[in-house]
Amino acid sequence: MAPPAGGVFSANPLSLSVPEPAFESWLRETGYLEILDERASSSSSAASSGAAKAPRRRRGFSNLGASVPGTGASSSSSSSSDPASAFLVWGGGRGSGGLKGVVNLIRGGALLSVVRTFISILTINPFARLDAEDFSGSTPPWAVGFLTAGGQSSSYSWPAGPSLARMRVQENVKRYARNYASLWLLVLACTLYKMPLALFGLVSSLAIWELLRFASDSWVLEQRYPGVRFALVRVAQLATATVLYYCHLQVAVLCALSISYTVMVLHASLRKLSSTSKPLSGASRHKRSHQNT
Repeated sequence: MAPPAGGVFSANPLSLSVPEPAFESWLRETGYLEILDERASSSSSAASSGAAKAPRRRRGFSNLGASVPGTGASSSSSSSSDPASAFLVWGGGRGSGGLKGVVNLIRGGALLSVVRTFISILTINPFARLDAEDFSGSTPPWAVGFLTAGGQSSSYSWPAGPSLARMRVQENVKRYARNYASLWLLVLACTLYKMPLALFGLVSSLAIWELLRFASDSWVLEQRYPGVRFALVRVAQLATATVLYYCHLQVAVLCALSISYTVMVLHASLRKLSSTSKPLSGASRHKRSHQNT
């Protein structure tokens, strides 16, 4: 079919146009979160490139005004009213000064956006969508899966905004829950290796409770002497608390939790959302939409 004389086809009145919020809601419900990640990243890069070009054009106009005779007064008045333009006009006649001003302005705006995103990452609850079923499945591969994505050229990027950071953190924590749990156990083992006294306290507390279990099973204390068993449990609790306090096991646990939590939040916020193996089923789609609401 040849196009009309104007070269443009007429609009089809039967065509459907989906609003942007409805399309994003459908992507969230069906599990195609990697498309949202791509859209947000591409729009952020386009906006940053446009913002980088705008001051460069402004510097050219300021140089033009500075080179025309008789415009010194207007330039000085405009520069006094706008500090940013004053810096650009002042640096326009000095070669690299104007370029440094543009770079500083761009860096200032980017720094503000990075700070806002970083504050939102610190205030996000990464376990908001975590469920017990997330620990029952198989552990995702560490090399291709947890660390990198096979089909993507770059698996990490700074989130384009607070909403994308929240979506990345909650979704990645849900996907790689078993990896993060294994990472916490590894960090705890390394911490206990560096703190032998805390390791001794942990082994001693486990030995106390194992000895109590052995005595209760051997002498049938639960059926014959329940009062004695109750007293022994209280003594074991007091002995465990004393051993853990003097061996500083709580310091080792807190250190392991802090390190693993920091690594988890940084990895989950910087890791791009990769495509899942298959779209969500009806039940999973309903569950995801209920969690989003």
